[in-house]
Amino acid sequence: MTGISTHVLDTSLGRPAEGVPVELALHTEGGWKVLGTSATDSDGRAKDLPAVEAGSVVRLLFDTTAYYAARNEAAPFFPEVSIVFTVAPAQHHYHVPLLLNPFGYSVYRGS
Repeated sequence: MTGISTHVLDTSLGRPAEGVPVELALHTEGGWKVLGTSATDSDGRAKDLPAVEAGSVVRLLFDTTAYYAARNEAAPFFPEVSIVFTVAPAQHHYHVPLLLNPFGYSVYRGS
């Protein structure tokens, strides 16, 4: 099994993005199956997502609309961010950071 964690940074504020809803889903023949949900903590981290099987194709879905609405800000250009990746058999953990602002985002495979 491979652990999944994420970290969201609000680059427009230069600090962690607290309260971003995150969903982890598994790709199946019938579509996406939600494995777990979380929200980023005060440090912008979601550490309590479930582990997944090696070889799986998974999706992290970030509800950016909810994040900006909670801050009483206008809806972002991207209402959600979907990151789909394949879990390699030899990996014991993946950390997937998201750099976010109202008009764009960047993501990378962290360590």
